[in-house]
Amino acid sequence: MTLEQLTIFVAVAERQHITRAADAVGLTPSAVSASIKALEAFHNVKLFNRVGRGIELTEAGRLFLKEAKATLARANAAALVLSELGGLKRGVLHIHASQTIASYWLPSRMVHFHDLYPAIDLRLTVGNTQTVTRAIEEGQAEIGFIEGDIDAPLLRSAKLADDEIAIVVAPGHPLAIAVEQDWLGLIKRTLWVMREQGSGTRSTFETAMSSLGVSPEAINIALEFPSNEAVLSALVGSDYAGAVSRMAAGPLVATGQITFADVPFPPRDFMALSHKERALSPAAHEFLQLCHQAL
Repeated sequence: MTLEQLTIFVAVAERQHITRAADAVGLTPSAVSASIKALEAFHNVKLFNRVGRGIELTEAGRLFLKEAKATLARANAAALVLSELGGLKRGVLHIHASQTIASYWLPSRMVHFHDLYPAIDLRLTVGNTQTVTRAIEEGQAEIGFIEGDIDAPLLRSAKLADDEIAIVVAPGHPLAIAVEQDWLGLIKRTLWVMREQGSGTRSTFETAMSSLGVSPEAINIALEFPSNEAVLSALVGSDYAGAVSRMAAGPLVATGQITFADVPFPPRDFMALSHKERALSPAAHEFLQLCHQAL
């Protein structure tokens, strides 16, 4: 049984006339008659009686008409859902993002997207670079956002923006006033408050330290926290040092509670991730397009 057969049956049942039903569905009368006969023969049930020059529904036909209409209504509803999903009139978009992007870069873009497509439900999960990468690999989210590069052959990545990691300390800390020749010694003697292993911030910091000639093992990490905010809070009024995005540290630097150490770090990239073997939904595609635009 096909949807076309159901459509033809309903058209004939509602009009009690083959020719008028054929006009309604855009077929010839002979094609309509053949469709009805095939439906009756396949299921071994009589749906219409010929009475004089007209036709009328049998009892079986009357019972079947209700089910046929209901089935066509569900099919039309399903087609409408696909149309709305394709037209961004409904849907759910799962996004995973690492801390810095989720807190400081992504929110304005999510607001802008919601203004454009209010019927799309955006669901954001915050993690670190490692957990975001795994979520995209395992299909838990269509798109992800991380800081820095990754080694993930199954994923495609695209640069969105620049960011910079900076060493942050309380005012008066030796690193706040150190000259270049003192950096290495101070870095090794300082107690550090850092993000957890697996975060893009931690990875970028360790790479930068290695480029300065300081191995990660030589850095005295006293505390690890799972968020930028916790790292920054721990630094206020302390003798410790930390490393976070300049974007994250900006508000506390502006109030004078912490300051940037003049130790150079290479820029890092904000990256969008998606799976190479999974097609993006229209909502995911449109959201990525928006993220590539300047706001």
